[in-house]
Order: sequence, then C-alpha cells, then structure tokens
Amino acid sequence: MRHTPLSTRQSKAKKTAAVSTLNPLALAAALVAIPATQAAAQTDVSLILDAYHKSDQTALGGRSEGFGLSHSELSITQSMGEHLRGKLTAVADINEDDSEFELEEAYLQTLTLPAGLTVKAGRFLADIGYLNSQHSHSDSFTERPLAYRGFLGGHYFDDGLGLSITLPTQLYWQVNAGIFTGDEFADRNSDNSLGIWTLSSKIGGDIGTEHSWQAGFSYVRNRTIDDAHDEHHHDDHDEEHEEDHDEEHDDHGDEHDADHDDHGHDDHDDGGHHGHSHGAEYTGKNIYIADVVWKWAPQGNNRQQQLKLSGEYIRVTDINEYAGSSDYHSGYYLSAVYRFLPEWSVGVRHGELDVKNPHGDHFHAADISETSVMVAWNPTHTQTVRLQYTEQDGNGFEDDDKAITLQYQIGFGSHAAHGF
Repeated sequence: MRHTPLSTRQSKAKKTAAVSTLNPLALAAALVAIPATQAAAQTDVSLILDAYHKSDQTALGGRSEGFGLSHSELSITQSMGEHLRGKLTAVADINEDDSEFELEEAYLQTLTLPAGLTVKAGRFLADIGYLNSQHSHSDSFTERPLAYRGFLGGHYFDDGLGLSITLPTQLYWQVNAGIFTGDEFADRNSDNSLGIWTLSSKIGGDIGTEHSWQAGFSYVRNRTIDDAHDEHHHDDHDEEHEEDHDEEHDDHGDEHDADHDDHGHDDHDDGGHHGHSHGAEYTGKNIYIADVVWKWAPQGNNRQQQLKLSGEYIRVTDINEYAGSSDYHSGYYLSAVYRFLPEWSVGVRHGELDVKNPHGDHFHAADISETSVMVAWNPTHTQTVRLQYTEQDGNGFEDDDKAITLQYQIGFGSHAAHGF
C-alpha cells in the first residue's frame, strides 16, 4: 500500500465531516430498519475483537489488570443512495471486574454536498486532535497517551452536530466545527442541552514521493463546567447560610470541629485519580490541542517500510472559579513507530501529565510521566499481536506502576481505510 496522494486525500476528505441528531438510539433504529433492497444501498458489517492480558494496574489506565476484551466493536455502515451514508458502532469493554457496553457511533453523513462540505448528524467521534477521530484499533500502542486518558477519557464521542469543509488550496486544508450535548464528556447535572463546541483545522502535504506531513490545532469550549461552577456557588451559599445559622446556636469548639471535618473531607475527595478510566478526569472551560505528524516511506510504499513520528500537546485552562493564569492542566506525548518489515514494527512513546487538583480556593500540583515500548507482529492484514512494556513515574497519583501487556486483535468483514 502506497502513500495516498495529496489530491486523493483531499477528494476523500470532502466525503468525511460533521452534524448530528441528538437522539442516537432513534437514529440507530432507523439505520437497522432501512431496507437492504433499497436502490444503490450497500451494507458493510465489521467486527473487531481486542483481547489482552495486562500484568498490573496503571494510573489512568485504559485497560484493567488481568485478562479482558478492550474496545471490541461491531460496526454497520449503510449507504442510502449516492447522497447519504449511515454508521452504527457498538463497543464492549469486558474485564475480570466489570463489563461495559455502549453505543459509540450512530450518525448520518452527507456525501455529495458542494464546495467540499460534509455534514454529520448523530453520535460520533469529535474531530479534535490527531488521535481522537480515529478508532482505537488503529493505534500503534495498547492504550491512548496519558494526556488523552486524563483530558478526553481516551477518546471523546458525543451526540451533536458537525460541519467539515476541505478548502480548495494547493495544500490539504480541512476545517471542522461541531457542537455537542457534553453528556459523554463528564458527569454533570444541567438543563443546558449543548455543553461542548469544537473548532479544529488540519493542514498537510507531501514532500516528494517519500515524505508526508500534517499539522493541526483544535479548540474545545466546555460549557458543562460553567454549570458545575454555578452549582458550586450555590452550594457555597448554602454552606455559608448553614454556618451562620450554626454560629447562633453552637459554641466555638463545635465550629472548630466542623471546620476540621470539612477540611479532611475535601482532602479525601480531591485525591489522585486511579484505575480504569472512561471519562475525562481533569476538566476546564477551555481545551487547546496542537498536533503534528510526519511519515517517511521508501518510494512511498508504506506497506513495506515506514517511519512515523507524531506528537500532541494539550492544555486545559479555567479549571475552576479560583484558577489564575498559572493554574492549568497540561500534557503531551511524542511517539516514533518504525515498520521495518511488512509484518513487523517497533515503537516507543513518552508522555507527561501535569495537573492541579483543586482544594477549595487553592491547588495541589500532581504530575506523572509514562514511557512505553512495543513490538507488533501482523501475520495478516486483519491481525495484530502486540507486546508492550509501560513504566510510569508519578507524584500525587495512585497506581503509577510498571506493566506488561500482551494484545491480540483480529478483524472480520469489511473495514474502511484508516486516516492519515
């Protein structure tokens, strides 16, 4: 398989973008009910099984310790004539302690709008950063980077509406915008039906026949945290009212005991996060993501041999109402993956996460680094056997440890080509 030429990538990109209905279950039912005999209709079904064994629990782990199935998915893609396509993806995560099943995708997508426009409607992966819009079975490592697990819950999908446009420029240039409910991003109690909106841009090109590159920038506005702040202020007001009431009836010693108990409770609640994670652990009003990717393949034949370098930086600001300019979360990763034979590849990835845990009106800093080394064997196009060693070093995190993961992944049925 050779590098996809820039002109071809632009043409394909005009057939992929974002808008969404806010009822994915109804949309899923509609997709299943579409007659298979419909003119020009085509149904593609694929199944990805991802089995693994992980030796130890790690901080913000995307996989739990022991045996399990991680992010195994059943996907149905239905074309509806030449103008519209629908997709449904159900995902299962099963380990020794728990089993989770969820609908990750259920959307309609336009195919033939003019001027490079594409629209999605339903539930889909937000087009932000480099990895987020890609399914995890296309990853080169067993788990997403620390920054993704901490700030995006591994990958962010939601119910919403989206728009994409590929601009008619010499370089590949795509701009994406989306608005989402925010229900899948973090737990919240809100009457605001649209909690997240996103804006991103990607630009890239080829250098000769052997080199290609892509760079992007994304912005996420998290309105769900506004609701949390309002609720927090309301709680503060209630606490102040209760304290004033207590002052009228309790002596100084009782007040001191109450203050001591409150302080201990806060310290306990704001402790380090740990264990298997599916939601964003660290949130803020604004998320900024910068990403860059470079690929090299001799004579453009990346199926035989390829070196891929990639990296992303994420910053989360306005983490609560007390946060100043220096109070923010940040993280990054750098990775290198080298396919030295068609069936064999090796890779190394290093990432770090720096966060501020709120304790009332002040913050406690915590940080963690993670280095992973992997070797992968692809006996066929649809199978991957991957062995990975991961080592973490953290301050303020539980379960920062070393782990060895053995992964076996196999796919059945038709499957769309992966992104750049």
